Amino acid sequence: MVTVGEELDRAVQGAFTRPIPKSAGAQMRYLLKKHGGRTMPVAELLGISQRTVERYVKNQIKQPRPELADRLEREVRTRWQPQIRAKAKQAAATTSGIMIDVQARFGYTAAVGSTDQARVRHLTLALPPRHAARLLQAQEAGVDEDDLRELAAEALGEVYFRDGGRRAHGLEVELKDIVDLQFEL
Repeated sequence: MVTVGEELDRAVQGAFTRPIPKSAGAQMRYLLKKHGGRTMPVAELLGISQRTVERYVKNQIKQPRPELADRLEREVRTRWQPQIRAKAKQAAATTSGIMIDVQARFGYTAAVGSTDQARVRHLTLALPPRHAARLLQAQEAGVDEDDLRELAAEALGEVYFRDGGRRAHGLEVELKDIVDLQFEL
């Protein structure tokens, strides 16, 4: 299932200027550098022994198990190019906003006499900087996926369904089943 948090991360990673290290040894050395050269925090982070970390650093082990490879890449990716990541988030939150491409089932709570039948829609919209800022700040604060979905639904509700607040004032939008979702900074 596609999540808002993962897609926000992917959008920010699109701003990277260099690719992350490819080999397990290079990824392990990068994590080791980020943890001040100490193997214990890296071992705890990845759920492996200190000796295993040392063996990857020395290229004595080259191919990690698939689940370790995924964990290793994810941990490197979350720490990669923090300044570029911060600049991309700042630009999205202050000037450029964020593009959202979503195919999902939207539910509505609307005024009497109008339909509130949920249906699948495909929307591609530019969310203004204030909505991008709310989404990115909530993600950094560690809110759960349901809250991120609610924020995305509020943004889509205002920008698309309410036309920036000019129509359908009583409309409450709920982002239900997400089929596909992409953000672009």
